Order: sequence, then C-alpha cells, then structure tokens
Amino acid sequence: RCQFLQPINSCDSKFINDAIMNNDFLNKLEPQHMNQMVDCMFENVYTEGQLVIREGEPGNYLYVLSEGLLEVIQNGKLLGEMHAGTAFGELAILYNCKRTATVKALSEAHIWALDRQMFQTIMRQTTQARHEEYFSFLRSVSLLQGLPEQKLAKIVDCLEVDYFEKGEYIIREGEEGNTFFIISKGEVRYLHNFTRPNDKITQMYQKWHYQHLSKVEKDFSFIKTLIFFIISSLRLHSPQMDSAEAQQHRRLMERVALLSAHRPFQHLDIIATLGMGGFGRVELVKLKDEDVTFALKCIKKKHIVDTRQQEHIYSEKTILQQTNSAFIIRFFRTFRDDKFVYMLLEACLGGELWSLLRDMSYFDDPTAMFCTGCVLEAFDYLHAMGIVYRDLKPENLLLDARGYVKLADFGFAKKIGLGKKTWTFCGTPEYVAPEVIMNKGHDFGADCWALGVLIFELLTGNPLFLGSDPIKIYTMVLHGIDKMDFPKKIGKRPDDLIRRLCKLNPAERLGNKKNGIGEIKKTKVSQLTRVTIFTNNYFYM
Repeated sequence: RCQFLQPINSCDSKFINDAIMNNDFLNKLEPQHMNQMVDCMFENVYTEGQLVIREGEPGNYLYVLSEGLLEVIQNGKLLGEMHAGTAFGELAILYNCKRTATVKALSEAHIWALDRQMFQTIMRQTTQARHEEYFSFLRSVSLLQGLPEQKLAKIVDCLEVDYFEKGEYIIREGEEGNTFFIISKGEVRYLHNFTRPNDKITQMYQKWHYQHLSKVEKDFSFIKTLIFFIISSLRLHSPQMDSAEAQQHRRLMERVALLSAHRPFQHLDIIATLGMGGFGRVELVKLKDEDVTFALKCIKKKHIVDTRQQEHIYSEKTILQQTNSAFIIRFFRTFRDDKFVYMLLEACLGGELWSLLRDMSYFDDPTAMFCTGCVLEAFDYLHAMGIVYRDLKPENLLLDARGYVKLADFGFAKKIGLGKKTWTFCGTPEYVAPEVIMNKGHDFGADCWALGVLIFELLTGNPLFLGSDPIKIYTMVLHGIDKMDFPKKIGKRPDDLIRRLCKLNPAERLGNKKNGIGEIKKTKVSQLTRVTIFTNNYFYM
C-alpha cells in the first residue's frame, strides 16, 4: 500500500478495477499489479469546464472517471464523450509523451489518478521481489544447488505457478512428460502400476507452490533430445579487415585523435548532408588534407537536454568505443561546441536498409535472410559483451560499400551484464517487446523479439504490428502472435522462426535460452539462402 494516502474503500476499489478490466491495454496487467495500482490511486474533483488534459502538454497520469461527463477534443474537433467507468491517458504511465487530445469536464467530475513514477515503481518492485523469492526458493532445491546464478535466473523466468485441489491428478502414468515440477507446499502421492494409494507418500512443506519449468529439461539435461540442423548458409564469413586495412584503420584513429575537440570544422570539410531529424543532422565529411570520408552525427545540445537524453548519449559513446565488429558501425571520436555534440563515425554509403526496403516494397527470402544473418552476428557479439541493443528497425541498419548490413544508432543500447535485467522503457512502438511495455524488466530477449518483427517486415514490407496510435500497437503486442495469420508470401520456415522469436514469455524465445543467439543460427530457416559471403565479395540486390 502507498504511503501517505488514505486507504481506498472497497466500493471505489471494485469500480476502478472494473474500469481497468474494460480497458483493452490495462486488462493485461497481472492481478497483483492491478490491486497495488488501485491502492495507490488518488481522487481529484474537476468543475464544469475545467481541463483534465490539455493537448500537446506532457502526460504523467492514468485516469479513471468515477462520476461526471467528459468530452474529448483533438485539433479543435470534437471526438466524443467519456462516461463514468472509463480509464484513459494510459500511454502516460509508460513513458514521457505529449498528450494527443484535450479532455474537458462537461459537468462536475470525480476522477481517480495514478502517476507514471508510482506505476513504474509498483511494476519494478513487485517483479523484483517475486524474482528474489523464486530465486531463494530454487536455491533451496538440492537438484539445482550446483547451478550458477546466471542459469538459475533463467529458470526463475521459466517458472509458472499452479495450484491443485486435494484429489486432483498432477501427472498421469503413461502420458508424455514435458514438464518438470517442484513441489513447494502440500502433500503428493505417487502411484505406480496401480499400486495402492498409500504405498509411497512424499511430503514437502515450504513457502511457495510452483508449476512448471517448461523446457528446462532441455537446457539442463533432464531430457536428452538430439536435433540436427543444416546451418551452413547462415555462417557468414565476416568481412574482416586484412592487415593493410587494419593498419589504415589504426592510422586513422591516431590521426583524428589529434584533432581539436572543440572545433571539428577546422579539420573537416562537409561534402553532403546524409540525413536530418529532430536530434540534428548527419553530414558526410572528409579530412581537409586527406581524401578520407566519415559520417559526422551532429546532435543539438538543446534537444539532448529537452528530451533528457544525456545518459543515452554518454552510453552510446561508451558502448561504441568498446565495440569492434564488422557488423557494427565503427566509432572514431567525439567533438563539441556551444550548440552541438558531434560523433565521428564510419561512413556507410549504401544508405539505410529502410530506404531500400521502401523502394523494393519487400525482400525475397535470400535477401531477407542475408540481412537477418548480419544482424545475428551483431547481436551475438553484443550479447556476449552483456549489451542489449533495444532499438532494432530497418532505419537503424546501414549498408556499407560491399553490401554488408551494419547496426547503427546505439542511443538505447545498455550494458546490463549476463543474467541481469534493466527496466527503462525505450524503443520504437512496433518493435517493443511485451515485457518492456509492462515494465517487468527485460534482457536480451527484447532483442530476440525485435528480430522476429524485423524478419516479418523484411519479407512483407510492413511491421508485424500496425495501429493508428501507440496504445493500439502495444495492445496488439500484448495479445501476441499465436493466433495471428501471416501473409502467404511468408513461407513455413520463416513463419516458424518468427513465431519462435516472438514468444510472449521471454524465457521461451529462440535466442534467449542456454545457447543464446547460436540457437537461431542453427535453425532450418538457414536453408532458405545458400549464400556464403567472402571477404572480397560484393552483395548485389
């Protein structure tokens, strides 16, 4: 229960719960989270004509209307009215965003509110507390005591709780076994070949009751199943630099390190503008006294402060300085002046993959799998370093002069370490994983989800989830894709790969299990493209 707030009465509590359950997005919350949210809500009274929400202003609250009548206006046009029992403004509890419409009271209105910080605290603390309790319980199980912390944390993510009534069967003799049970509280009886019920009784009394460790058998040798895959086609021969190229790269690093940190254009000439955005622009530049080109990302300091991106900019610089992969854009150094922060990067003159996809409408299977293979190599490298990328989309994939795909824009990337999670809400709505939306904590599984969405978009030209606004997209994401029909142009194997990557439970996702990204490289989808890429080959569409 929240501190310093009067307890909400049972009548109001039920009313707010019902309103939340009638909201397509909020009804995906777990009962425990929902109850704590209701306990932490406070009531405001608005007079007739008073604005509850003003279009264009930052949003911080989720609202539930308990009494009165509200009208919704967007760009001066009346969109409709809201009556008692309506929950609204839910996007604001996910992240800082501007309101897309104005809400005004048409009569005296009683409205319950919950702020974003409180929602995120509830989600984080309850999830962390549950994780710690599950982890502590598993540590007490003799069979699992020898496992390292990282693997035990994975098992915690797999746990599902179930309860059985007295006399109810948990397992029936002769049935196929694919579940590993840990009894936490209560008494079970084992019957074998129709022996009497009391022949063997096992009692285990502890704090919790758990079912089931789905697929844990495979990860920890409870079930030995050998599956052979044909993997040759996705074994990319990384376009590694030869000794001459490596020497040239080192020389360039030493050369640009000598440039003034505060006056980049004393040493660089602008050739062309490669792109522009709210953050600033990207210029194609060359050294004044040498015919060597770079991409110079010019980021407005005011934009960084206004959007509170200081930490992200610093993290992007730090992570790029640590990386050395042929499938990740190369970083050289930074500059700054009164108005901008600059990043000097490798120039990928093939442009954005998104532009190529837009021009071609969609990619054929070999092209899509080639692009996917490049992303897999980048993810394999990053995840091994304990880095989660969190912003995969065609706009952030660049083509170099030889046609290789490189990961760019590391503003949302974060070093979390192995077996750990992070809680920041970030990413593009169409690519955000369910656990990110629900603020349950996320890890490398968020990248695996995004990879499935990317493959779908490469093969169809459209995102897997489409909606008129972010909340509609997030609601679709939370429903998952199990019952979704894919276009016929997606073959059986990529269909299967996408579904295995986009599991609602992160612990069940391909690429987020024991062998990480290596599991994806071994799938039969690699048979779709028999492309082996060599160092000196160019890739033609």
